Amino acid sequence: MARIILHLDMDAFFANVERVLNPSLKGKPLIVGGNPEGRGVVSSASYEARKYGVHAAMPMSRAKKLCPHAVFITPRHHCYGEFSGRIYRILKDYAPLVERASIDEFYLDLTGCDRLYGDMLGLAGKLKEVILRETGLPCTIGIASNKLVAKIASSQAKPDGLLRITPGEEALFLSRLPVKELPGIGESTHKKLGDMGIRTIGDLARFPRNLLVSSFGKAGESLWERARGMDREEVRERGRQKSFSQETTFEKDSEDPLFLKTTISHLVEEVGYRLRKHGIKAKTVTLKVRYSDFRTITRSRTGGEVDGDAEIYQIARELLKKAHTRRVRIRLLGICLSNLTPAVAQKQLFEDERERRKSSLYRSLDRIRDKFGLKLHFGSSIWHQ
Repeated sequence: MARIILHLDMDAFFANVERVLNPSLKGKPLIVGGNPEGRGVVSSASYEARKYGVHAAMPMSRAKKLCPHAVFITPRHHCYGEFSGRIYRILKDYAPLVERASIDEFYLDLTGCDRLYGDMLGLAGKLKEVILRETGLPCTIGIASNKLVAKIASSQAKPDGLLRITPGEEALFLSRLPVKELPGIGESTHKKLGDMGIRTIGDLARFPRNLLVSSFGKAGESLWERARGMDREEVRERGRQKSFSQETTFEKDSEDPLFLKTTISHLVEEVGYRLRKHGIKAKTVTLKVRYSDFRTITRSRTGGEVDGDAEIYQIARELLKKAHTRRVRIRLLGICLSNLTPAVAQKQLFEDERERRKSSLYRSLDRIRDKFGLKLHFGSSIWHQ
């Protein structure tokens, strides 16, 4: 029995979430990413902006030149995470097995469910309608007998589309597509295949298997199989999140102590907020430092459970002292919280007054962040009140 795999990909996810939160942005070219005057990159671009050549991972400075009249927005990852969770819960109501491949991308294994739902195109159309009604967000769905072909099908149907590849027609569907449409083919592999005269996925499928193996090793075997639409990878539920992290690349490299401490406090506020929203505490705090010469080092400390900004900030500051030993400007700082455990609330008869005040303070600060977002920073001075 052929498997039934759906690949659901949210369209211009970050940009469309921003439009749901601010309907006045509808119809305008919208670019979500870092400072357009700095060294940040594009996280998401609306289709209106993509018409001008803007795409994800492009430097923001380049995006501004291509589309200077666009609306530029700083990412609000906590909002995108909340919408992603809502979409995941909707999908779990319809599929026994759902894999969240990324914040805006999901695989559903509906093998055997055709007896329950009948036509899979009808079910996919219903999923699109439900998600749009419940979240206000459009999506595209590809249907095939495996994850690889379903993913490529959805990419060909964007935006707001729906495409099913009938079992047995996978190779025919792929054959006409450029070889770069095959996931996993990077720039160097693409160039090497081009030098071998391989332009389309069909060219790759027809190329002698032994020559691909001799040129690419084991990867050549995989290329040969995938070009024929063969993929045995299963849809797997992902376990509980293993870490929370946040990092920032500076607009200008710096070694100013006050600037570095302020940056750490902002990063701590963001990861601390997300940690508490998930009801989680962390035992390990890791600081990432990237210098202007791109040398990157990390320093970690594992100890008692923490979820408060003050405790995390103090640990991060001490890690910075250990990490910043070179007389070289810093380009990037990052914070990662890992070794996670559920934050179990323990009612104690004689609970420490300071602990009660601290918990109350963070609840108040988090409610403010819920309303105004993470662009509102309080700074370390308020944590010690």
